Order: sequence, then structure tokens, then C-alpha cells
Amino acid sequence: MQSLESLTQQAKALAEGALSAPEAEVSRQMHICNGCRYCEGFCAVFPAMTRRLEFGKADIHYMANLCHNCGACLHACQYAPPHEFAINVPKAMAQVRGQTYADYAWPPALGLLYQRNGLAVSLALAAGLGLFLVLAMLQQGTLWGAPVAGGFYAVFPHNLMVSLFAPIFLFAVLALGLGVTRFWRDVTPATSGAGLTTPAALEATDAALRLKYLDGGHGEGCHNEDDAWTHARRRCHHLTFYGFMLCFAATSVATVYHYALGWTAPYALPSLPKLLGVVGGVSLLVGSCGLAWLHLHRHPDHGDRAQRPMDLGFITLLALISATGLLLWLLGSTAAMPLMLAIHLGTVMALFLTLPYGKFAHGIFRTAALLRFAVEKRQPNRLGLGGE
Repeated sequence: MQSLESLTQQAKALAEGALSAPEAEVSRQMHICNGCRYCEGFCAVFPAMTRRLEFGKADIHYMANLCHNCGACLHACQYAPPHEFAINVPKAMAQVRGQTYADYAWPPALGLLYQRNGLAVSLALAAGLGLFLVLAMLQQGTLWGAPVAGGFYAVFPHNLMVSLFAPIFLFAVLALGLGVTRFWRDVTPATSGAGLTTPAALEATDAALRLKYLDGGHGEGCHNEDDAWTHARRRCHHLTFYGFMLCFAATSVATVYHYALGWTAPYALPSLPKLLGVVGGVSLLVGSCGLAWLHLHRHPDHGDRAQRPMDLGFITLLALISATGLLLWLLGSTAAMPLMLAIHLGTVMALFLTLPYGKFAHGIFRTAALLRFAVEKRQPNRLGLGGE
């Protein structure tokens, strides 16, 4: 007879393996898709699907994060709504992705923030932090017409800025790093015995940086609400991502200038930090505004409408960061500079405070899923099904 402890452990294992309603829906749809295979060449999801006859929680999380929500399979599917099978892979995968971010959040108790991190919260946080900085400068008499000879540091000393942003940035990196590490460990399949290789890493990096799977499967792009093909989403994603990275590079170069070379801000054109910041800021503003417009005009069947507030909150903060950053540059030699600096810093702090529990996570988890796919596809397909 089994001991009580043994029975308890088995019950716990069954509970942990139980699928949520969104996960069960993905499993149902994948079983139907596995019998059809019409979309097998569209993206990485379907070759990964053909390696499985059953879909456990880890498999579903893995494939949900492989999905780029281009919409091609929905528009090609003969079983899509209003068919009784009601196959909508992009929507089902999007719902599971949102659950994935919450399930792997660190600390776990903060996973609920994914459900509450919406547009209103993001704007309120940015406004609250900006107001706090405005009141602090008002008390010090530096809000308007302060001397601009020392640039930003005449308003906020360099060490004060570092003490404000460094803990937030390091916490965001730690939280996202621990979450994606758990995700990677859980989605490692038995078929990937050889582990990570350089070719697999290079392939995954290429797919992530080029957004390979936003091409709609045939290179024509994503579907819009009117069923037309478009590359707009891919281009706006590229403008947003690379604009953000250029802004980050500008900050990094300025840090090297300050600490390694002893060159203190402000930096004027055509210095490298300023060039990177201006180009990155314009790119980020155009890309984020484009994504917001596309997001509001996409057909509701292309994703999970419940995640719209979180998506728009993140996109809006990116747009505000770029807009206020560019205005700060243009007003840098005027009496309005301190006020604009407070608004910009409040927005930046709001972004990094919400970074581990917002839409930014999708890029991290998707890259991990692409890496897992690149590893897995190099292993023998033990089921002898499908192909890559």
C-alpha cells in the first residue's frame, strides 16, 4: 500500500501538470492541426508541433512563445471560425503567452502585475514620478530658468541619477533573467540531448534580429484587419527595437565617456552619444507610434484583446520616452530644460519599473523559444513526423 506521502506527491505532480483553460485550448487545436498539416511551412510553430503527439504544459508554453502572431495560419485555415472546430491558433497562443509571463515572473507573487500593467497604470506611474521630480525641483528653486551651463547635471547631479536608476535597472535584469532561466529549463525537451551549439545559437539570433517569422510564412508579411498582406508590423517592430537599442547604446557610450575618459555631459552634435540618441529617438518614436496604430486597427481575432491594455501601456511609454527625450534635446539650452528633464526621467523610471512585468518580456521569452527550436530541429525526429 502506498504511503500518504507518496500519494500526496503524486497528487501534487498531477496538479502541476494540469492544463489551464487556455493551455487546454491550445492542446485541442494542435491535435487538429497535427492531422491537417496545411500550415506546416508557415513558421516555427508547426514543425515543432509535428515532433509531438501529446502537448503538455511545457510544450504548449514553448510553442506559444514561438508564435509571432502574424495571422497567416488563421487566414489559411479551413477550420477557422465560423467552422465548428473554431481553430484560431494566433488567438489561442496569445492567451497562453500572457499566462506564461505571469507563471514565470520573479518574484512569483508579482506575476499578477501582468494583468494590471495597463495603459492607465503606465501613464499614472509616469505622471506620478514626473510630478515627484517636479515638486523636488520646485522646492529647490531649479524648476525653471536654472543655469544650463552644467547641462542636466546642474539640475540632477550625476551620482543622484545613478543612484535612482541603477537599482531599478539591475532589478529588471535580475527578474527577467531568473524568469527566462526557469522557462528555458522547463521547455527543454528530451529530443535536445546534444544541447546548445554555436550554429543553433547563430540561427536563433538571426531569426530574432530579423523577425523572420513575421513574414507570414511566404515572405508577404502579416495580415491586416482587411485580410491584406502587409510588412508594416515587421518594419515598425524593427524601428522600435533598434531605436531602443540605439538609445541604450547612447547611454552606454556616455557612461564610458564619463567614467573611462573623464568627458562629462552635456555632449553636443556630432558627438557619438548625441548621434546615437537622436537617431534612436526618432526611430523609436516612429516605430512605437506605428505599432500603436496597427495594434488598434488589427482584427480582434488576431490576438488576445484582454492583453491590449498591457500592450498599449508598454508602447505608449516607449513613445513618450522618445518624444520627451527629443524635446529635452531641443530645449536643452532653454529655461524649460529642467521641467522637461523631470518629465523625461519620470517616464524612463516608469518604463524600467514595469519592464519585468509588461510586454517587454515577450521579446526575451520569444528569443529563448527560438533558441530552443534551433536546438531541437537539429536532433533526430523520433516520431518520424513532418520535417523542417
